[in-house]
Amino acid sequence: MSVFKTFSKYRNLLGELVKKDIKLKYRNSYLGVVWTMLEPLLTMIVLTLVFSGLLGKGTRDFPVYILTGRLLYSFFANGTKAALKSVRANAGMIKKVYVPKYMYPFASVLSGYVIFLISLIVLAVVAVSRGVYPTVRLVLMFVPLLQILLLTTGVGLILATMAVFFRDVEYLWSVALMLIMYTCAIFYQAETVINAKNAWIFKLNPLYAVIVNFRNAVFGQAMDFQAMWYATAFGIVSLLAGIVVFYKKQDKFILYL
Repeated sequence: MSVFKTFSKYRNLLGELVKKDIKLKYRNSYLGVVWTMLEPLLTMIVLTLVFSGLLGKGTRDFPVYILTGRLLYSFFANGTKAALKSVRANAGMIKKVYVPKYMYPFASVLSGYVIFLISLIVLAVVAVSRGVYPTVRLVLMFVPLLQILLLTTGVGLILATMAVFFRDVEYLWSVALMLIMYTCAIFYQAETVINAKNAWIFKLNPLYAVIVNFRNAVFGQAMDFQAMWYATAFGIVSLLAGIVVFYKKQDKFILYL
C-alpha cells in the first residue's frame, strides 16, 4: 500500500518526466514527432522491397504484416533499452533530490509507449491502402497493447536494476534483442519457415505471442488463446519480478552510481 501511495503522490512528476523524455528525444530534430511515423514507414518499405519485390515473396497485404511486427518489436526494444539506462542517466538527480527511483524506468517506458501509440496512425493508413479494413475484432487490439506494456515495463525494471551493478548488461541485451527479433517473425511468415522441430523456439518468445494476436486483431482473425494467456502470464510475472527486484536493490543504487 505504501508503494501505491507513493506512486499516487508523485504521479504528476511521472507525467513531467514522460514529457521531458519525449522532448529530449526530438531535441534539435527538424522532423520531430513526424519521424515517429516516418521511420517505421521507411523500414516497412525497405523490408517489403527486399522480401516481396526482390525475393518474390509476400502478398498485397504483406506490408501490413511487416509493420505490425515491426512496431511492436521496436517499442519493446527501445523501451527496454531506455529503461536499462534510465537510472544511470539520472544519477545526478538521484544523488541530489529524493524521487522514487522507479519513476525513471517507468517514465522511459511510458514515453516510448506514447510515441508507439502515435505511430499506429501509420499502420492504420497503410492497412486501409492495402485493402485491410477494420472489423469488429479490431477492438481486441487492446489485449496485445496491454500485454506489450506489461512485458516491456517488467523487463525494463529488471534490466535497469542489473545495469546499475553490471555495466556490460547494455551490450549483452543488444545481442539478446537480435535473437528476439529473429524469433518474432517480423519480416517473414512464421508458418512458412517453422517446422515441427523448431516451432518451440517461437512459442517460447512471449513477444511473438503478443505480435500474433496483434496481427489477428488487425487482419480480423480469431484470437490465439494459447498465445494470449502465455503472453499475459509472462507479462504479469515479469512485471511483478521487476518490481520486487528493483524494490529490493534500489537502496544500494547510490553506492554504484
